[in-house]
Amino acid sequence: MAKTIAVSDDVYEMLSKAKMKDESFSDVIRRLLRRQNISDIPKILEDNEAEKIRELIERQKEADLKRLKELL
Repeated sequence: MAKTIAVSDDVYEMLSKAKMKDESFSDVIRRLLRRQNISDIPKILEDNEAEKIRELIERQKEADLKRLKELL
């Protein structure tokens, strides 16, 4: 059963930007309310922003491994 809800213009705009091809607004809300995975970030961010984040995460992983090896 469907329900009607009201959202402000700025929220509608954000949902529209987060919406993927062939995805309903219900699907968008459901996806966004789920715990986010890093794999969901490119769907929300611009490609260049997502790539920068991927690079930062990879550098942090490398630094973490290096530090762990130093501690062992």
